[in-house]
Amino acid sequence: MALVALIGFVGAVGVFAAYSRDLPDPRGLEELVFIQESAIYDRTGNVELARFSSGERREEVRFDDIPPILIDATTGIEDRSFWTNTGFDPVGIMAAAVDTLRGRERGASTITQQLVRQRLLDEELVRDPSRLAERKVKEIIQSIRVTEAYPGEEGKQRIIAAYLNQNYYGNGSYGIKAAAKSYFGIEDLSQLSLSQVALLAALPQSPSTYDLVRNAVEDSQGKLYVPLDEDIPIVARRNYILDLLAREPDRLVLTGNTYDAADFAAAKRERIALSPQQRAAFRAPHFIWAVRSELADRLCSGEPTCPALERGGLRVISTLDWEIQEMAQKWVTAAILLPHEDDPKAYADELGVPYTEWMDKLTEMEVNNGALVALDYQTGEVIAYVGSAGYYRNDIADEKFQPQFDVVGNGWRQPGSTFKVFNYVTGIDERRMTAATMFMDVTTRFDDGTPEGYTPKNADLLERGPLRLRSALQLSLNIPAVKAVQLNGVQHVFEKARDFGLRFQNEQPRAGLSLTLGTEVIHPIDLATGFGTIANNGRYVGHTRILRVTNGAGDDVIPPYEPPAAPPAAVTPQAAHIMTDILASNTNPRQNPLWGKYNIRDAQDNRRPATLKTGTNNDARDLMAVGYIAPPTASDRQAGAYALVVGTWAGNSDGSVVTTPDNPVFATDVAAPMWQAFLTEASRSWAIRDFERPPGIVEARVDAWSGMRPNQFASETVNELFIDGTVPGEDTTKRGLQVVTDAEGNSYLWSEGCAGVPETKGFLVLDDVERDHADWRAAIDDWIERAKKGPGTRGGPDREVPTRTSYLINLRTTPYGKSWGAPFPPELSCDAAPSPSPSPSESPSPSPSESPSAEPTIEPTEEPTPEPTPPPPTMPPPPTLPPPPTLPPTPTPTPTEPPDGESPPPAP
Repeated sequence: MALVALIGFVGAVGVFAAYSRDLPDPRGLEELVFIQESAIYDRTGNVELARFSSGERREEVRFDDIPPILIDATTGIEDRSFWTNTGFDPVGIMAAAVDTLRGRERGASTITQQLVRQRLLDEELVRDPSRLAERKVKEIIQSIRVTEAYPGEEGKQRIIAAYLNQNYYGNGSYGIKAAAKSYFGIEDLSQLSLSQVALLAALPQSPSTYDLVRNAVEDSQGKLYVPLDEDIPIVARRNYILDLLAREPDRLVLTGNTYDAADFAAAKRERIALSPQQRAAFRAPHFIWAVRSELADRLCSGEPTCPALERGGLRVISTLDWEIQEMAQKWVTAAILLPHEDDPKAYADELGVPYTEWMDKLTEMEVNNGALVALDYQTGEVIAYVGSAGYYRNDIADEKFQPQFDVVGNGWRQPGSTFKVFNYVTGIDERRMTAATMFMDVTTRFDDGTPEGYTPKNADLLERGPLRLRSALQLSLNIPAVKAVQLNGVQHVFEKARDFGLRFQNEQPRAGLSLTLGTEVIHPIDLATGFGTIANNGRYVGHTRILRVTNGAGDDVIPPYEPPAAPPAAVTPQAAHIMTDILASNTNPRQNPLWGKYNIRDAQDNRRPATLKTGTNNDARDLMAVGYIAPPTASDRQAGAYALVVGTWAGNSDGSVVTTPDNPVFATDVAAPMWQAFLTEASRSWAIRDFERPPGIVEARVDAWSGMRPNQFASETVNELFIDGTVPGEDTTKRGLQVVTDAEGNSYLWSEGCAGVPETKGFLVLDDVERDHADWRAAIDDWIERAKKGPGTRGGPDREVPTRTSYLINLRTTPYGKSWGAPFPPELSCDAAPSPSPSPSESPSPSPSESPSAEPTIEPTEEPTPEPTPPPPTMPPPPTLPPPPTLPPTPTPTPTEPPDGESPPPAP
């Protein structure tokens, strides 16, 4: 044991000696380092977007001038063992390692380590993630040397004073005194309130994110304050610190029992008011803050403090295209601020945009904020970025507005129906389903493990019966999407979505089957990245805002950005293309009469192929629109074109609802027109390209309703795309049955002894459809009984909110005719009962022209899925009905093939 101990001692000494070489003198700790300016430019390097630190604020303060509670709050949250450790905390390191293994990653750096990292380590070592282990060892060694150089209690006082004097606190403030003066107008630190102390102690972990000015809004008197909303990160962290100090008084080393639990509770209720500010005039301000955050991550590997960034002297070439950024800012302003102006038409002239019908409609709606992000999905470069409308508008005092809040990068928002895309493409890629797979769109009470079950409905409360996946996604129907996620698996779809680039707030799905309806929150930039992955043949490249960073000598501080040479595949190119083909029909008026008006046109008014999916979340708080255009050629790029994917968001910053039953608003009212207007202007002069079909895809003719290969009874067929090897077999939902017609024109199933001449007809027989899901099957049987009475028949499992049978698309728009693909078979044979003619009052099958004409036109929207309600009492079985007459499909023009090789042929 003695030998082992000796060997260990010698080894430790050797490591210490080896890693101590070339480390700076620890007594340089208290030397203040003054800051140089850093500048951020657009992608050309010619347009300056922002400069930092030109107005640097720094004031040194002595230990005796710092309130004890401020020191206790800082050590309590950053380094509990500060007064007793030797520069590092081995127990804390072990605890952090255990938490990281459990999925709760956190740091374990002491205050001394943080200070060493800022001032006493080589910059290249700090920013090189491949040298993390070396940096940690040197950081610990240097921290021990600093503690030895500043011994005893007095030494600890000098270390904590240096830490508080040199920290960056956001808003251009270096040091605790400058921060107190900048944020609160306080010169004497002893005048800080307990709430203000906790706020200042909270800032060093992430100065840019927690910057109080960035998170502030104005009240009706024009004064700045931060709302007491725990969804705002700085408020949540302040309250966490106050709770921690109240719960664990041993952290109050200097103040002891000066404060009690009531004092800390009262501090959480204190209004966070700020002193008047002079804000820097940045171009693309939300983007600039996002660049700073990414810089800190790239330069300092995500550490809370980043000396390389704080010291400045950097020239940053960003990914932003300033010309396109100006378009983005203009259209977000037109969609969000213009409708609330006293004279919207005059403001439209000032912006240089036409005053259109959709803008006029928004004047009566409670949509107070909006955002837009545009990425090049082949390179991952952010081309335009508007985190909120009107960053510098100080004349609107409303928590629903909050223009400084970056919704694109920091807002947790529900994607709504846009998430259905990732559910369906997963099933297509894994050959669990195809674009032609038939789903029964009937209101179903799903067994989700709860007593009441889960009963989603379509937004228009219609049930269309048999339809293909393509139609289900084009119309954004909720019920087929829930069936698809049950087939794919909720957990599997959640994990698969990460492969596309979606980053969820929750580590595990909490939504259950409603996951597919977009109820798990994500950042809008990640949603756009996910759509870009599909656009990029299923390959994920992520996103970046930085192309190059150089120092004052012109040397690269980090390697210049290059897109990944072999990005990982989320799905196959074939599955990605089929999804693109479905979404592209949403901007083609010939294929989608509902969303087709949001098409993209070039300068000659030619339609540009583009995908689009909109989404309104569950409780109408978030309105989304996302879509992309086909990629450019190399020569197109030289002319200024990008492979753009664009995402837009509209709603209220405080998360309040934007729609009411009396004043409904959907993504198609604001997010989609904003998306269309921006993308049309941005791409107007670019060459028109179409999405290229990869090898491994075949085209086949299928039945328009069932999606199967048509048999002799098919009335309408369409072309569909399939991954090679997934083309379905013959349609089995339309069976040929022998029927006989009596003298009065009534048709019956033929059997021995029947009079008349039998003939073979095709009927819709759904006995075996979705038979392996008992809850689905019960709903189908109920729908069949109602559908036999014709479209518009009310019923379903929820008696409080009944649904209605309908043809595809709705009660009036029927591109394949007023039919479900074939008539239902007669219920009685000629041997079973006499065959009187049914009286008009008993007729179970009204003329197709009757029911629809009595109903208003109801177009599908992205309206939220209603919450599940308790099951109603068991419904009595429907009465036995007289046999209906055969319903041959109403003759309608067969959809023609679109020009230019577009496929499939017209579909809703």
